[in-house]
Amino acid sequence: MNSPAACSQSWSISEDSLRRYVQFASESCIQELLLSASDSESKKFGINGNDGWKVVTLENGVEISKRRSGSLHIFRSRWLLRSVSPEQFITVANAIDAAKQWDSDLVEARYIKDLEDNLSIIRLRFGENSKPLFRKREFIVYERRETMEDGTLVVAVASLPKEIAAGLHPKQNDAIRGLLLQSGWVVEKLEDINSCIVTYVVQLDPAGWLPKCFVNRLNTKLVMIIENLRKLVQPTPPPKI
Repeated sequence: MNSPAACSQSWSISEDSLRRYVQFASESCIQELLLSASDSESKKFGINGNDGWKVVTLENGVEISKRRSGSLHIFRSRWLLRSVSPEQFITVANAIDAAKQWDSDLVEARYIKDLEDNLSIIRLRFGENSKPLFRKREFIVYERRETMEDGTLVVAVASLPKEIAAGLHPKQNDAIRGLLLQSGWVVEKLEDINSCIVTYVVQLDPAGWLPKCFVNRLNTKLVMIIENLRKLVQPTPPPKI
């Protein structure tokens, strides 16, 4: 099972099987994202839990924290957007054609397949001039978009298993195929004003050889793209209250 031949194999599966797999896998991702967001909400009210999250930085209204998961860390960012609705934010965050504006390392982002109105397969490609963590790497991910009963918007993103990904889109010879583990957005509307709270969770295994401390340190850089997103959705500073 661990031979090179096994690692390079690809699976060709039907679109219906792919849809059922992604629906099942993304359900777990959605629940993890909601749990991360609700934990942040609890701490805002002084409720502490033994969940392993540690605050890395708190600056300009943005809190970034991390939690160990195996040999890597999960990073979580949370911030308030005033005078921006959840729909406005998600429209920008999900605009694949504009992704390079908030992630300068990204060379190409394109849809491979739409499985349903809210379920897609996407290829993300990073070039030779990208930062070491992303250089010459590509990711084949699913993206599932859901609106919960209370109006909270969730976007779950994670890599497909490498065999399924290889069957959908063969790896380029010079590319390293990384893994984006359970990641995504949770956008909660505030009741009293037309504003929202955004939680962004990301865990990345870039594949290829990199020191673990190097990977974990650069994961924080990945979370920093939120500043670019904030500038796109909130181009002018909100009025002071």
